[in-house]
Amino acid sequence: MKRYFSTAPLFAFFLAITVFSPPYMTGQTAGTALSFKQLRSGVNVTRDHRSIPYIDAENDNDLYFVQGYVTASDRLWQMDLLRRRASGETAEIFGNAALADDKVWRRYGFAKIAAENLQYVAPELRTALDSYAAGVNAYIASLTPETMPVEFTILKYSPKPWRAEDSVLIGKILAEALSSTWFQDLQRATNAAALSPEKFGDITNLVTPYDVILFGKDRPMAKGAARVTALPVDDGVMAKAREAWAIRERSLTDVGLFAEDLAASNNWVISGERTSDGKPILANDPHLSSTAPGIWYVAHLSTPTMRVAGVTFPGVPGIILGHNEQIAWGATNVGPDVQDLYLETFNTNGQYKTPSGWKDVTVRKEEIKVRKNPLNPETETVVFEVTETRNGVINLEEGGKRYALKWTARDPKNSEFEAFFKLNRAANWYDFKAALSRYGGASQNFVYADTSGNIGWHIAGAIPIRRSGHGEVPYDGSTDEGDWTGTIPFAELPNLYNPSSGLIITANQRIAGTDYKYPQLIRDAAPPWRARRLFDLLSVKKKIGVEDVRGAQHDIYNIPLSMLAKELARSGALSAETTSLLNAWDGSMKAESKAAVITNEIRGCIASKMAEANKPAPAPAIRERVLFWAVAQRAPRWLPSGFASYNDLFKSCEETSRKALSEPRRLGPDESKWRWDSVFRSRFNHPLAAAPLIGGQFLVEPKGVDGSGQTPNVGPYVSMRQIATPGDWDSTQLVIPLGQSGNPRSPYFRDQFDTWNNGKPAIFPFTKAAVAAAAKSSQTFSPAK
Repeated sequence: MKRYFSTAPLFAFFLAITVFSPPYMTGQTAGTALSFKQLRSGVNVTRDHRSIPYIDAENDNDLYFVQGYVTASDRLWQMDLLRRRASGETAEIFGNAALADDKVWRRYGFAKIAAENLQYVAPELRTALDSYAAGVNAYIASLTPETMPVEFTILKYSPKPWRAEDSVLIGKILAEALSSTWFQDLQRATNAAALSPEKFGDITNLVTPYDVILFGKDRPMAKGAARVTALPVDDGVMAKAREAWAIRERSLTDVGLFAEDLAASNNWVISGERTSDGKPILANDPHLSSTAPGIWYVAHLSTPTMRVAGVTFPGVPGIILGHNEQIAWGATNVGPDVQDLYLETFNTNGQYKTPSGWKDVTVRKEEIKVRKNPLNPETETVVFEVTETRNGVINLEEGGKRYALKWTARDPKNSEFEAFFKLNRAANWYDFKAALSRYGGASQNFVYADTSGNIGWHIAGAIPIRRSGHGEVPYDGSTDEGDWTGTIPFAELPNLYNPSSGLIITANQRIAGTDYKYPQLIRDAAPPWRARRLFDLLSVKKKIGVEDVRGAQHDIYNIPLSMLAKELARSGALSAETTSLLNAWDGSMKAESKAAVITNEIRGCIASKMAEANKPAPAPAIRERVLFWAVAQRAPRWLPSGFASYNDLFKSCEETSRKALSEPRRLGPDESKWRWDSVFRSRFNHPLAAAPLIGGQFLVEPKGVDGSGQTPNVGPYVSMRQIATPGDWDSTQLVIPLGQSGNPRSPYFRDQFDTWNNGKPAIFPFTKAAVAAAAKSSQTFSPAK
């Protein structure tokens, strides 16, 4: 985020802001009564000790109006940043440093798509979106220079009115974060051309002894089945693709929605037959990049016909993950292939080739406002032309080659939020499935538990079926082979209801066997490590309690690093000091662990050397898909050239790793400081934290934490934790990493960090009596006379 604040004139600007800007204040005052003409009846809002709002209204219109008002009072600038990111309007406030990001988002055309989507959503959702927007705008209208959120003051602009389509836009950021796979298609094509069939099969193989399969089974794979025929992808195209992918990562990280390799979240449900109190338990912890404030906002909503609680995204009405009076639900990402690239053929007239002849492209002109300098909100306009073919928008262009992108997120008929609106009101498994059948966002593993003791799981999302193949590599756009002929029918998506095992776990792993008829669902699944560890922990217990579930959410045992440490220790190749250290290590990624640091460093070294010897195979794929078994089997084809044996490789990597860790820019020569929490730290970045002089107020000091990317507890990437027991809703536990407020001067800006980090129960009351008992303040909203 420092990229926004690197020019010299900023110093004077921020000095002026520091001296003359008003103190940060919120637009809400506990105990006050507010009246609005948009309300039909009175609404009461209480807040608990964490400032979570409990909104009690007589009808949906008033409920969502007040939800919009209250959420804006806590997170308005974050909401504005989210809609600006999705619509490609951040250069207007950040200047030229954000122009490349805006071009990416403008290319997708989400602003127009979001507006078009409104004509396809259910009328009751459209009404809720309008009511929510009206509430946000009522809050914006109440602001004065003294109560304006400080980010607006610093950046010298005022928020525009909120629109219904702005809420839809936030769903498009989620789609980008959780369903983009076009880069992997290019990688797969380059690897298929450059690697031997055996090595290509190794880095694309998803079948391991550690898999936790929920649906179907694995069948024997024919030898060489991993080989694919792909159009050639040259180095220039790949270099350009890496640039675009890096822009994607940083723009998503800025708003707290980057999920590395689409790996985001754990969830599970346990039947009452396996629990200590006879009631089912549902747990969920989504994994996303850490930001200040966090991406989730906690809320409790009630009317005479609905009572629901959980988390939502700032800017979105209702509850996204949580429970109502009858059911609880959670979600993790599936990561199927819902994007395709098409190499288009153009003639000298600018036309592109189709199966029926040459066609004219569609050209869209985007006008991007770019702030000239940070001292002045005055902008200049940059005109950006976007080209589109029948296959989609031209997403990548280099060396005369142009690739079009087709993506489910660009279909205005696919709605991200209608399913959640219906889930808020669902009473049973059939309502749950009916709601999910309307889901058109990034495909999710939805888990379910209800007060009748039932548990279940259902995948939902629009997953395309191709005329030929499954979209694993780019298509020739001049043919019809890559045409989409439909989507996987909802009834054929994997699901379970009250399985005999009494346990359903998803952690972005491959959830379906290789006998499943639609391989595009599972091809880009995450490694099995988190799911396997959770299964090992929970499946052996006969009677599971909430304490066991919370312990599993915070578990820090690393399966692949523990296996590697054992292999290294018994190899005899390492120094006596390192061997002794690894022999004593229990595989836990504790903050103080030195063994975790060294093993992780050696693992990275081995993967890098393997990748260097097998270009263009990516080191991350080797690290996660190959290294664990290649080391155990001493696989000859993966031993890098220049090493006579794996022991030579291990010895070299130990020396390289120790030397690298000793560098002053790393951990330094004092090995007492070689702790895991020096490597793995929570960093909750705010876009203005890097600004000279005034950035300190937004800074959340980095702190070392337990966990890793391969353990159930992924440390700073845990964006929320929830544990719910249907029928005992007042014992629900829910916590977010920082706090409810986006105000850095608020006591609720980071008050939840310690509870989130140490795993202490964070009770989220639900029933009317429990909510009343938890109330620390109240505010009334009434119709204007």
